[in-house]
Amino acid sequence: MPSVSKSKLRANMFRIFHEIEETGEEWIVTDHNRPVLRIQPIVQKKTVEELFGAIQGKIVYCADINTPITDEWGALS
Repeated sequence: MPSVSKSKLRANMFRIFHEIEETGEEWIVTDHNRPVLRIQPIVQKKTVEELFGAIQGKIVYCADINTPITDEWGALS
């Protein structure tokens, strides 16, 4: 995780913010080598349609999804 001092952040803020947006990596801001702030991008969560839209309606599960699976877990012991 990259870090930057307050004074260097002030001088390079636009470049650092752009890099954070591009990489998605968070940065730590320091004051006299002591961490004081964390800058991180806001991550937009995907909707169910975005995550599973391509396979929606293509998967068929024939068993009862409410059936206990304790036998399967017991076999792993």
